[in-house]
Amino acid sequence: MAVDRAHVLRSAAALLTRKSTATMDEVAKAAGISRATLHRHFAGRDALVRALEALGIEECDAALDRARLDEGPVQDALRRFVKEIEPAAGLLAFLYTENQLFEGEEQNEGWSRMDDRVSALFRRGQLSGEFRIDLTPAWLTEALYGLLASGIWVVQSGKGAPKDFHHMIVELLLGGALRREES
Repeated sequence: MAVDRAHVLRSAAALLTRKSTATMDEVAKAAGISRATLHRHFAGRDALVRALEALGIEECDAALDRARLDEGPVQDALRRFVKEIEPAAGLLAFLYTENQLFEGEEQNEGWSRMDDRVSALFRRGQLSGEFRIDLTPAWLTEALYGLLASGIWVVQSGKGAPKDFHHMIVELLLGGALRREES
């Protein structure tokens, strides 16, 4: 029987998002395959995490494309991005905490590409006068990632409703990022 790699990765992502310390045995069980089968596809946890990284970057790139960040008001583009990234937020939250992905010289260039695209959105908002200029685009980008991770953790833990995910993130970020007239 052929193993659906995408199914295995999505099952692993769902489990590891909820339980980042899950063993390979637990991942195999969640995917409905044997540990031996899992190891034939992924030699170990590192190989699995690297495959999840590739999937996460692919999904984020697709969400960024669908959000059309260069179109319309920056606040609308940000709202579109949060909506588009929501299905992959759990996977990104897991990957965001995987330090092995961000150490050393072998960092996937996909992360830099995503950072550049999101930072450009915040920079556009600063240039248009919509966003504060005392917060760097790099900081606003990291704040967005942190809010996405926190938002999905709140939803998955049952402390927040899935329907509130978008609102929680966008309103908190924009409430702190919007430029205010000095009194």
